[in-house]
Amino acid sequence: MRNPSQSPTHYGYASASDVTWSRAEKAVARRAYDAALERELREVMEDARQRASRIRQPSDVWGLEQYLSQRRKEIDRKYQFRTSHLTQVLGELLREKRISERELRGLHEDKLKSMRSFAKLLTESVA
Repeated sequence: MRNPSQSPTHYGYASASDVTWSRAEKAVARRAYDAALERELREVMEDARQRASRIRQPSDVWGLEQYLSQRRKEIDRKYQFRTSHLTQVLGELLREKRISERELRGLHEDKLKSMRSFAKLLTESVA
């Protein structure tokens, strides 16, 4: 039988459903998740304001709309607060430096290790 910590698919767990979250851990994760989402949405707002200020002709409006539609799809794909995927979501946010490990204080080390592992995998797959 395979050791769950060797599973490359679920970063230390036999499956994503094997990860259990205490109420306190869910609260920590939710705060970090919400803060990251808020920061990313504020970045999009600022970028949209700058792009809107450069609109000079009607076709420029559609460029702004295309940008906003693309960013919404990216954000909707990334930000899914389901405990079955939470270590991956938070790992991706760690890799993007949208959250810090300080914001994750209160999570058990096994979850942090899983998040770090996923962040590292994402970094290596981009390189």
